[in-house]
Amino acid sequence: MERWDAYDADFHRVEGKSLVRGEPIPDGLYHIVCDVLVRHTDGSYLLMLRDPRKHSGGMWEASAGGSALQGEAPMACAVRELREETGLCGRMTEVGRTASARNHTLYVCYLCETDGDKDAVTLQDGETADYRWVSRDALANMPKTELVTHRIQNFIDELRRPDAGQAE
Repeated sequence: MERWDAYDADFHRVEGKSLVRGEPIPDGLYHIVCDVLVRHTDGSYLLMLRDPRKHSGGMWEASAGGSALQGEAPMACAVRELREETGLCGRMTEVGRTASARNHTLYVCYLCETDGDKDAVTLQDGETADYRWVSRDALANMPKTELVTHRIQNFIDELRRPDAGQAE
């Protein structure tokens, strides 16, 4: 049974309350999900193909991530999820937060910058089926029919600026 800390809408942990994966989350309470976008020092971004057995299976995901476990800080969750789903590590920077009252989720989004071997990505059985590295422009312009979520793109300034990343 996976347990999560309960949070209020302002990202404050609610003392004495815990949540259980799969059980309804009471109104006014949230759990934390961390998303990590990976950028290589060469400027390319990592995309992960969701396992076909998962919800939205067969679609590309611009992030690794998942729910913060009980007692786990968002940064620790992001590092753990990135390592589990990709085998990568790097310099992590929080780039944004957003709340979804509809699904009782607080999203904490990170950018991981890595200079590691791009062929050293490992896949997590049951989570990811493939990976590829794409340019900034390719990521910024991926259609909704191919990319699971565009949420993390909202926090990466260079993906929103049409002139970013272009040589002067």
